[in-house]
Amino acid sequence: MSETKSDGELLRAVAADGDRRAFEELYRRYAPWLTARMRSRCADAGIVDDVVQETFLAVWRGTARYRQPVGDTVGADAAGWLWRIASRRLVDALRGAGARGRLRQTLARLRHRDEVSAEDRVLAGVEHGDLAGALVRLSPELRAVLQATVVDGLTTREAAVLLGIPPGTVKTRAMRARRQLREALA
Repeated sequence: MSETKSDGELLRAVAADGDRRAFEELYRRYAPWLTARMRSRCADAGIVDDVVQETFLAVWRGTARYRQPVGDTVGADAAGWLWRIASRRLVDALRGAGARGRLRQTLARLRHRDEVSAEDRVLAGVEHGDLAGALVRLSPELRAVLQATVVDGLTTREAAVLLGIPPGTVKTRAMRARRQLREALA
């Protein structure tokens, strides 16, 4: 019967010797847990899977160094350490996804800047009330949320990633924009 190594022993073996078996055991212990925790923070399974893989790659390559707390002989803080690495990588991935989305949107606008979009034609031709004027009077932040959620048809989460803001902020801004539009058109 083989002896079960503590997290600290596994981490030391990976860091000092590049012990593949220790790394595989660490991965088996923590990858499912880390994936579940990351999925509670991000609905995009592809991003979560990438983040978990990048986290363990950082451990394997030694770019993430575990510092054992004083008096800790069993590596009890290994889960927290892995969580900190993964959460930083998740933030970076979401920022990157948001930046890539904004870049794609900007490039699409530049590519078609001579063409008037269907949405712009509809908004410019609205004669009931002053919808176009009411939209122009909204702050850029509120207009961006309406553009993402109403015109582009994105979900709250998708709009949050695209705009680089929390989902709750998207909901709040959408509510404010609708209220301001109702008041302007009443």
